[in-house]
Order: sequence, then structure tokens, then C-alpha cells
Amino acid sequence: MLGRFLEISLHAPDIQASLEFYESLGFMQASVSETWPYPYAVVTDGRLFIGLHGGFIRSPALTFVLPRLARSLEPLRAAGISFDQERLGNDVFNQAAFEDPSGLCIHLIEARTFSPPDPAALAASECGYFTEFGVPVRDASAARAFWEPLGFVAMDEEPLPFPRTPVTSDLLNLGLYRTRALRQPVLSFEDPDMREKLARLRERGFTLLDEMPDSLDDATNAILEAPEGTRLLLMQSEF
Repeated sequence: MLGRFLEISLHAPDIQASLEFYESLGFMQASVSETWPYPYAVVTDGRLFIGLHGGFIRSPALTFVLPRLARSLEPLRAAGISFDQERLGNDVFNQAAFEDPSGLCIHLIEARTFSPPDPAALAASECGYFTEFGVPVRDASAARAFWEPLGFVAMDEEPLPFPRTPVTSDLLNLGLYRTRALRQPVLSFEDPDMREKLARLRERGFTLLDEMPDSLDDATNAILEAPEGTRLLLMQSEF
């Protein structure tokens, strides 16, 4: 019902600093269009697409492409979605937005704003494997009831390493994180050699934070903060 997932959209006041940060981690720039009237860039590791918006936007936002947007909003309204932002017309770039129960913005636009790079040119980032966009929630049942009618599939809650409910789709996985230690959404990555990755990041001068659930050992797990404030949760995996 939401269309095809495009990007995680972030407000990046210093877009050059954000670009340099992600590129230093191995992300590659995509070729962008001139849709937005402000500086705009996209970086990717092949699985994760991050849209860096130099103008003010609601951030973070999950952006989906839904063709024939004006007509396509009606099934969403019928399903109970209440839009708090709409810009529709024949002479504008059509877009609309609403929020999930946690306040996360879901942004719908009528066409792509970038072209993905050649997959053969991409390499794994220094962060590991992108697993999901983690959303802190107080009521996971309400959140899963919101996402499931929109085409996502919710799994049973996993108690370890902290309570989380995976909510999956074809191009984007969400994690509903029921923990007080994470107060804002995070980009979650995993790697079986995360200890070594963290050591290399420290050697390169990156600041790693331990503001995460107590169940995560700070020797093998850490938080990395981007210049625009986005938090990357780097976790040790078993496989």
C-alpha cells in the first residue's frame, strides 16, 4: 500500500560533513535528480539508502515512491491513515506524509529522486551488514498493528539481546525496540567480526558511544553518531 521503499530521509544541516562521514565508512554516492530546491545527496552500501537533505524536512522519515499518488492515497485513507501533510496538483511534485504510533514520519512521493549506483561498484561498509531501521516503542503490539496492514510482516518478539519485534518487508526491515536505553531511531548493523571493526574505527579516530542497552557488551557493540545526529548501532552477530 505504501509503494516501493526509496530511502531513509535525514535532515543534514552540514551536508558535506555528513557526506564525508558516510563515504569514510565505505558508502557510495548515488546520482540524484534536481527534484528538491536545496542540496541533496544519497549514499548507499547496496542495502541501505540514506537521503541527506540540506533543507529542513521531518527527520528521520521513511520515504516510499507511490506512483499516481493523488489517486493512490484513497486506499490508505480507507484503511484509517490520516495524512498530516499533502502537496498534490498537476504543477507540483506530489507528496504526502503521516506518522506511525511512535511519531516516525512516513513520506510518500510520486517518483524516484535518485538512481542507484552499479551494484558491482559497491563494497561492504565498515559498519557491517545493515539489518534494520530500529524504532524505539513503548507498545510493540500497537506498532505492529499499525505496520501489518501496510504490507509489513511482524514476527514474534525476540527477548535477546534486548526486547525487539522484527517487522519485515521486501526492501526494508524495521525493528520495534522495547528498551529505554535507545531513545531515538537507529540504523542497525551486525557483523561476526564487530570487535575488530570497532578497533579499526577507534584507530581511525571515530568516537564510539556506549549509550545502548546494558545487555550489549561495549567491547563488541557500540553506537556511532553521524554529523547530522543519526545514530548507527553496531552489534556483534553470531554468524
